[in-house]
Amino acid sequence: MTVLPDDGLSLAAEFPDATHEQWQRLVEGVLRKSGKDVSGEAAEDALSTKLEDGLTTRPLYTAPETADETGFPGFAPFIRGGSPAGGAAAGWDVRQRYVGHDPVRVNEAVLTDLENGVTSLWLSLGSDLGGLPVDTLPRALDGVYLDLAPVSLDAGAEYADAARALLRLYAERQVPPEAARASLGADPLGHEARTGEVLDLTDAVALAREASAHWPGVRALLVDALPYHEAGGSAAEELGLSLATGVAYLRALTGAETDSGTAAAGLGVDAALGQLEFRYAATADQFLTIAKFRAARRLWARIAEACGAPDAGAQRQHAVTSPVMMTRRDPWVNMLRTTVACMAAGVGGADSVTVLPFDHELGLPDAFARRIARNTSTILLEESHLARVIDPAGGSYYVERLTDELAHAAWEFFQTIERAGGLAAALRSGLVADRLSATWAERSKRLAKRREPITGVSEFPLLSEKPLDREPAPAGPAGGLPRVRRDEAYEALRARSDAHLAATGNRPRIFLAALGPAAAHTARATFAANLFQAGGIEPVHDPVSVDPSTAAAAYAASGADGMAVLCSSDALYEEQAEAVAAALRGAGATTVFLAGKPGTSAEAVDEYVFAGCDAVAVLSSVLDRMGIAS
Repeated sequence: MTVLPDDGLSLAAEFPDATHEQWQRLVEGVLRKSGKDVSGEAAEDALSTKLEDGLTTRPLYTAPETADETGFPGFAPFIRGGSPAGGAAAGWDVRQRYVGHDPVRVNEAVLTDLENGVTSLWLSLGSDLGGLPVDTLPRALDGVYLDLAPVSLDAGAEYADAARALLRLYAERQVPPEAARASLGADPLGHEARTGEVLDLTDAVALAREASAHWPGVRALLVDALPYHEAGGSAAEELGLSLATGVAYLRALTGAETDSGTAAAGLGVDAALGQLEFRYAATADQFLTIAKFRAARRLWARIAEACGAPDAGAQRQHAVTSPVMMTRRDPWVNMLRTTVACMAAGVGGADSVTVLPFDHELGLPDAFARRIARNTSTILLEESHLARVIDPAGGSYYVERLTDELAHAAWEFFQTIERAGGLAAALRSGLVADRLSATWAERSKRLAKRREPITGVSEFPLLSEKPLDREPAPAGPAGGLPRVRRDEAYEALRARSDAHLAATGNRPRIFLAALGPAAAHTARATFAANLFQAGGIEPVHDPVSVDPSTAAAAYAASGADGMAVLCSSDALYEEQAEAVAAALRGAGATTVFLAGKPGTSAEAVDEYVFAGCDAVAVLSSVLDRMGIAS
């Protein structure tokens, strides 16, 4: 038996550190075995993943590649958190969102949520957002201890009336000014982005002046980046546009004339910085979300430093789980998406987190959906203890590098906006819309090719699922930037299938002609079934396997709408594809697909389906040829 020396040395002390070059050579050897003869940086490039904004995820990160000094939590540049204790004292603020016209129903939901873990309220008000009438705010907050439950308002063009209604309510209920905690939600530029309606900054400036003078816990202005995220913007674009918005508001608050000529509030820089809250989307890309919230604080700290108030640049952040990632089909999967997004926002240091209910895209959420939404944060805080570690991702070579690269990409776009004359000018000239549209167009290509899979929609869809029935939600604002959803192209295809089902009692069908034993055809048959179901097309795989003598009868019995797809190995394609395809055509098939590499058995088949093909284009074409109306 070997006795280890008791001298404090680790077991690795006798082994030399491996170098980056040694690791590269090992990678080169593995890649050569897979047929890729690359070396050096090219070997790493082969294992890298390209992200939006020109970012790349590398296969290996080491200490020399990390960013500059990140500082300490609660101190500039605030990368590691806006306060020294992070969320360790009480965790992040669990903020629930409320939409609807009926103040009684909203009040019931508010009281239930406050009794079961929610710590602040986000209320939609005004006709622009399909929310509560402003004059019903007291009823909606009946029974709420306003000195304990912070309130965040979202009232669009009616923000001034809503803000003053809340401040009056504080006074009527004798809430001490120092105990009031609220975000009044004044965001004229965000409203313009959503609706195209230009609002004067006069009321926003006046609210900031009043809040700064009399309500120390109230922030008047909101920098909402969701309109840009929901229009298809990338993480860096979302950050860059939020910086441009924040700077525009700072200019209005600190003495510079506003874009509309409105008199400024004349606040000091510290006071003006204290009047802003920032709202960002949190997605299921956990590392990118963590990096986004850390980068946002770093960037805003740079703005504060340039304004002469480096110690006042701790950005107040509200995270909202991304509406863009939510799906209407198989909505239960949204619970997983929002859990990852909530976790990432919390780990990234967001002060408040709103988890949208899993049925958000289907209409007004029911009590069960709201319960799951609020319990998502509760479980992560109370059972997973995520908030008990300050900046848990800090020190990760990957996260630090990603934070740094994202911050640089966002700063570059922010400078583009500033060179264009600021955010208002960039919105009105179409610069913002064009940039976001181009970004979404590129992402749409990845979604169409399933390079960015959507579980339950583009991958592993369930045609037999029963749709959830929800009361329609009030219509949101329109007229400005568009609102996009990841599932929109596939949703359009599924809607065509649903209409056909309602009219005929059957979904459109395609026959899977699987050749040979299960070991030969299972992988490609599974691929083909998933692909066609993503378009609402029912795959018929019965019998399990066919050959030239049985294919015609099997196709005739399948009820397929003129379409069949061959599924097997390349070897069996060479042996049987031509004969089976001929038999299928003889039985009425007008188009025969082959699941595999284009060019395989080219004389036998009409088209190919394969990993990386444009699934949306293929499925749309198939539905067209089946006569399914769009």
